[in-house]
Amino acid sequence: MPIFASPDPIVIRSATASDAPAIERLAALDSSPVPAGDLLVAEVAGELRAALRVDDAAVIADPFVRTAGLVDLLAARAEDVRGGSHHGLRARLAHWEQLWHRGAVLRPSV
Repeated sequence: MPIFASPDPIVIRSATASDAPAIERLAALDSSPVPAGDLLVAEVAGELRAALRVDDAAVIADPFVRTAGLVDLLAARAEDVRGGSHHGLRARLAHWEQLWHRGAVLRPSV
């Protein structure tokens, strides 16, 4: 089951200076201050729907649309940017290796 399904294109990217007006609009809609620092943004069909600060995962999002899945995608990307995904990747690879080994032991090739 996907984290977030949308018929429209979803783009997760670093915010740029040209995003400032859209980020300010999101902050106003969310009744939150504009987060300072490096931000990741989630665009759906070319419109910013959520932003997340990379350092501490502070979020602003459009409260009038479903954004929980977008925030999850932003958080996963922020972890990647911070370098945390390598540990997670190693753990997943180790898990798959254990499953493969278990399968090979249970059903050895003929």
